[in-house]
This record gives sequence, structure tokens and C-alpha cells, in this order.
Amino acid sequence: MKNLFKFGFLALALSLSVVACNSEKKETAADSTAIDSANAAVDSAKAAVDTAKAAVDTAKKAADSVKEAAKH
Repeated sequence: MKNLFKFGFLALALSLSVVACNSEKKETAADSTAIDSANAAVDSAKAAVDTAKAAVDTAKKAADSVKEAAKH
């Protein structure tokens, strides 16, 4: 019975050490491609936000000019 526990523990220890040694992850081209496409999406979203801000600024200037014209 003691040998059964010894061999079970030995098998568990060996399997854990093999799993720990083989857990090295290697970066692949697919990962960098996904990151690049995500960065491109973020950049395009930033460009859209900048365009929207410019439109809001233009509308605000137009509203301010109308407001000034109404005062005079």
C-alpha cells in the first residue's frame, strides 16, 4: 500500500514537472497580425472621433456667430 502512494506521488510530481517545463509560449505570426489589426481598428476609431470633434467645433462656431449676430 505504501508503494502505491509512493508511485502515485512520483507520477504526479513527474507529470507536474513536465507540464511546467513545456508551458513555454511562443509568439506566432497570427498573434502579431491580430495585434496589428486591433491597432489599426483603434487608429481608425481615433480618426473618427477626431472628425466628430471637428464637426462639433464647426457647429459650435456657427452657433456662436449666430448668437453674436442676434445680440447686435
